[in-house]
Order: sequence, then C-alpha cells, then structure tokens
Amino acid sequence: MKNSKPIFITIGLFALLQLISFSIQAQEKKQGTLYLSWGYNREAYSKSTIHLYNTQSDNYDFKMIDAKAHDKNNFEHIGPLDELTIPQYNLHIGYLFNNKRNLGVELSWDHLKYVVTDNQVMRLTGQIRGRNIDMDTLVDPEFIHIQHTNGNNYLMANIVKKTPLWKHKNMELSWQNKVGAGVLYSYTISTILGNHDDGHFKPQGYVLGLNTSLRYDVCKYFFLEGTTQGAFAHYLSTELGADHKGRLTHHFYSVMFALQFGFNIPIGSTQTSK
Repeated sequence: MKNSKPIFITIGLFALLQLISFSIQAQEKKQGTLYLSWGYNREAYSKSTIHLYNTQSDNYDFKMIDAKAHDKNNFEHIGPLDELTIPQYNLHIGYLFNNKRNLGVELSWDHLKYVVTDNQVMRLTGQIRGRNIDMDTLVDPEFIHIQHTNGNNYLMANIVKKTPLWKHKNMELSWQNKVGAGVLYSYTISTILGNHDDGHFKPQGYVLGLNTSLRYDVCKYFFLEGTTQGAFAHYLSTELGADHKGRLTHHFYSVMFALQFGFNIPIGSTQTSK
C-alpha cells in the first residue's frame, strides 16, 4: 500500500550504496555485475495454527486450528506511478562476482499479502473471557479477522548461485538458486472480538527462504526473470487491538511465483589497475 513506499525506497538506496562500496573494494581483476530488479507476485499458503491471547486489557487465550489463508493481488492498481506498490511486488538488489563459481549476494524485499479466509469453519480451543471452548466454529470477520496485507513482508539477505545454460553474443539464459534468511517486517490489520486495529509497521518475526529462477539477459544490460520461492515464516509477536495489549503468534509455509524485470550495471575493470 502507499505508506510502504518510504520503507522500501530507504532499504533499496542503503543496500545499493553498500553493494557498490563492497564491489569496488572486492573486484580488482574480475568484472562484477550489480543488478536491480522489480516485479510482481502471487502466492499460496499452508494452513496455520494461530494463537491469540490477551490477559491485560481483555481476557482470552485460544488457538484457531488449521486456519486457511490466501493472498490479495490488487493487480488492478498496476499503472499510475504512485500506485505501483499497492499490488504484491518484489524489489531485489544484488551483486554477481562473475568468478569461476558464479556466486553472488542479494538483498530482497518481497511484499506478499496474507489474509486469513473469512467465514471458514475451524476448531477453536482455549478460553474466551472465562468460557472454555473446544469446538468447530464459524469464524466471521466481525468475530475475528486477521490480515498481514501491508504486508507479509520478507526482508532477506541471500547467497546466489548462477548456472549458465546458454549464451549467444549479448544474450544469456541462466538458472539461479538462492538461499536466504531475514526479518518479517510486517503490518497487520486485525479485528479480535470486536476490537479493531489498523496496524503499523514493525519487525514481527523471521523468515527462511529457498528461491529458484530462470533468468534471460538481453543486450547485457537488461533481463527478465521468472521465480519460484518457498519460505517458512514465523510470527513471534504480533500486536492486536487498538491498545496493542493482545498478541498473536503463528507460523506457516508459503510458495511465491514472481515475474521480474531488471537491469545490470557492470562494475570494475577486466584488468588490474596499474
């Protein structure tokens, strides 16, 4: 959404400056490549057991067993420049060393969205305001509604392995694999027992990811990349309620499919400076 723009711009500029500085120091003989890519994604989620509790300003401590969730693409907003960050997007900044092992490093910001499906029947166990509960329950949005939609953000540092598949003149097809870990810097909107919270950005947990992609470089400076990423996300402490006294914890797996466009910036020289 719109108020996420300052965050990803700050992260991107900081990472860009750090990578440029690192690459200039590290590359004396080989020519490395700095790259920047932007794209959009869709994803699917595993079921999750969600633990909700508040013993300060309310009285509940219960679990929602095997809650289903889905994404929220908002692709109808792609177009005007000020709305480019409303859909589920990807911003990646990386550096390929162009060494014999074809290794690289990357900082990725993946803006995913996670919405617990409304009006689903799931098992609730625990206590709500002094009443014990252990039964299948229809959960409507006025009772409980949870969405990490601004978003379910994965900020990860990745190690990149490139495998060239085909090359002709200034065109190249390569297979890239990445492994990474980082922070869930997320924004959660919720309604719990009628108590609504519009949410705010904060670190909420950690994420581990594996990524594989097919990348097609054209004319040396531009590329298209199709990506599949599997990740494990663990929310350790999400604030709930207008007073932020409630808490939510859960973890789940996600599969993301993304299409990205990027450009390359060759850095360094092919010969050692004298």
